[in-house]
Amino acid sequence: MAHERTLTVGGHPVRVLEDGQGVGVPAVFFAGIGGLPRWIPFLDHLAASRRVIAPSLPGFPGAADFRHLDSLLDWIVHAVETIEALDEHPVDLLGSSVGGALAAEVAALAGSLVNRLVLIAPFGVYDEADPAADIWAQVPGPDAIPNLVCSDPENWKTAWQLPEGAEAIDFQVMHSRAMEAAARLLFPFGDTGVVSRLHRVTHPTLLLRGDEDRVLPASYNDRFRAALPGEVRTATIEAAGHLAELDAPEATAREINAFLADQEFSRGEA
Repeated sequence: MAHERTLTVGGHPVRVLEDGQGVGVPAVFFAGIGGLPRWIPFLDHLAASRRVIAPSLPGFPGAADFRHLDSLLDWIVHAVETIEALDEHPVDLLGSSVGGALAAEVAALAGSLVNRLVLIAPFGVYDEADPAADIWAQVPGPDAIPNLVCSDPENWKTAWQLPEGAEAIDFQVMHSRAMEAAARLLFPFGDTGVVSRLHRVTHPTLLLRGDEDRVLPASYNDRFRAALPGEVRTATIEAAGHLAELDAPEATAREINAFLADQEFSRGEA
């Protein structure tokens, strides 16, 4: 079972889940849409070969406070201070979806905190000619978000399965709060302007996406890669949607572990 602890970041509590063994650089994971209501199989697969640390992002399960963050800069500072509070940097920084947007910003603006960077279908860009799905304009209903972010909506529902003894209303509030927090950061189009800062990211980087991503077009990962000046590897996860870590946890973790373990990787070999 993962260990749980609490950090204080900017005066606000942040839940941290942690598991795995081994010396060396830990892997820090910023979750995607919805956050982490619990430790998930993807993190188990990562933790089989390294120590994995998953701090909650503001508004996501485990870090309820977020309304004090009024600008993109506030969110970035919070993400930077979260990694600083772990006091183990540099880290291998992994971010999915919403978490990928913040992970990219941390690498660009506080690069000394990062060893290697992994981005799974990161938000941060928008193209009117190839628009992303509008997560916040879905027809209300229990299946709307699961059907959009996962190739198999049951994978979302499993992650959000009500724990024994928990109140259903509490989970509903957590989900609503997480979606509101993501909207506060990314609404309306998810364009943070990060492309103009990616020239500062000199870390070896892995860009992943699910081949059935119904949220962000493949061209968005292409734009990230084109803007990154350092070493870049890309991979597509089969039978996976926007949250590839939920749909294909073993395959996604395998790509990441191979990348993080490859000391010979250079952009020329990508």
